[in-house]
Amino acid sequence: MALRVACIGGGPGGLFFSTLFKQAVPDAEVVLFERNQATDAFGFGVVFSDATLNRINDADPVVRNGLRDFGTHWEEIEVWLKGEQKSFAGNGMAAIYRKTLLKLMQDRAAEVGVDMRFGQYVPDLSQLDDFDLIVGADGANSSTREQLGESLGHTAETATAKFIWFGTTYKFSGLTFVHRQSEFGNFAVHGYPISDDLSTFIVETDEETWRKSGLDEFDASQPPGPSDLKTQRFLEKLFAEDIAGEPLVANNSRWANFRTRRTRSWHKGNVVLLGDAVHTAHFSVGSGTKMAMEDAIALVREVAAHQDDLELAFTNYEAERQPQVAKIQNQARGGLSWWEHFARYYNSFEPTQFTFHFFSRSIDIDKIRQRDPELVASAEQDWLARHGNTPLETPLAAGTVEFTGRQLAVVEHNGQVALTGPGGSIPLTTDPTDADINTALLLIAPDTEAGLAAAFGHLPAEAAVVVIQGGNPFTRILLSEEARLGRGLTSVIVDDQGPTSALTLVLSGRADAVAAQSTEATDA
Repeated sequence: MALRVACIGGGPGGLFFSTLFKQAVPDAEVVLFERNQATDAFGFGVVFSDATLNRINDADPVVRNGLRDFGTHWEEIEVWLKGEQKSFAGNGMAAIYRKTLLKLMQDRAAEVGVDMRFGQYVPDLSQLDDFDLIVGADGANSSTREQLGESLGHTAETATAKFIWFGTTYKFSGLTFVHRQSEFGNFAVHGYPISDDLSTFIVETDEETWRKSGLDEFDASQPPGPSDLKTQRFLEKLFAEDIAGEPLVANNSRWANFRTRRTRSWHKGNVVLLGDAVHTAHFSVGSGTKMAMEDAIALVREVAAHQDDLELAFTNYEAERQPQVAKIQNQARGGLSWWEHFARYYNSFEPTQFTFHFFSRSIDIDKIRQRDPELVASAEQDWLARHGNTPLETPLAAGTVEFTGRQLAVVEHNGQVALTGPGGSIPLTTDPTDADINTALLLIAPDTEAGLAAAFGHLPAEAAVVVIQGGNPFTRILLSEEARLGRGLTSVIVDDQGPTSALTLVLSGRADAVAAQSTEATDA
């Protein structure tokens, strides 16, 4: 008996699943339900990196052909700020207008025999009781997921930064990050071309700046459709020089806070979820659509192979995809954090170091050098011009001691702990009230971001240096940056990952120096 499959949601993930499943199991009945009309499309561009497209292209050529015929492609990512433009080569990417991609995917689904029912909302899963398999591909605010209840273990973490999604008729040459400081605070843009006459234009800012600018008046709780026109005019004026006076284009454009969604179990009974319904990653990594489509590939393969045992199919699907998604989400967290603090980096760094700090938020200096040796050379030359030495050989004044290099060690000797290095040694204390110009403070970074506020509270007004260990690389960096960029203290991160990691941390400005953990034998 032929399998009856219902897919709820007509975005790229749902369309790709439906198309692939109909091809894999031709005798199956595949019905796609989409609450909006076929021509409705909220948002602007969809981005794919060259490195991530292989699996999708191997499954079906619809995206590859669409990008070839209607998309735009680039190799360089650019950062614009303070009158300078910096680039990072070796990052092949392509983008396409979301509306165009959806039309191509709808045509492909129809071609293979998917029954697409637009304008049909499924408010209650019981309406689909006569289907053998139900796939929820209905996005971050998934009604399907909500109906399955709390047993899925779904969580959503809300970022502090505000963002809004526009388009612009200005044609960027590739992925471009534009930074502007207004009288109210800092704003930044993710811009990239999606067709011959349109670019995506996503703007981020912090909540304080957003409120000071008077951009908090639009009621974002009203149904989709109306856009925030006051914000549109404000941003057109602020970024006029960067987009050559071209207008912004609105499409359900309203401010929001990005929500990172995680879900322990992606299925219940004969219902299984994919894409944003169970996981999201910040758009700075450009992976939402890709992840949904890769979910679809794995889910189709497993269900096609185990049509008589959906529980096994779902278990195999989750076992494959959950670790892959978690890896992307972990990488994205560093990117999201960068956008939550970009005003601090704008105020602290000149353009070259700012650019290196941005691109090293998820990859180290060696990987950057492989893609674009000129970018690394410019960052190193900039450091040399400012300090007269290479980063790890630059002297560091720490209270009354001057180290002649920036690779140090935390040493325990006869029950006493000290920060040592070429040029001297400084005693360490774990009590913030004991820290002073002659004494360094040893701080333990928290295991999670939730503990950072308390850790910030232990930063002293004065210390020879603040040494940060424990936690994880992410929390150590955020604590270090609060110390050196937020409080004007000298910070050292305890890191045993070797000279590449040390060089990345120092050259980027995330730490003043790096220390290895060392234990000396006590005297007999």
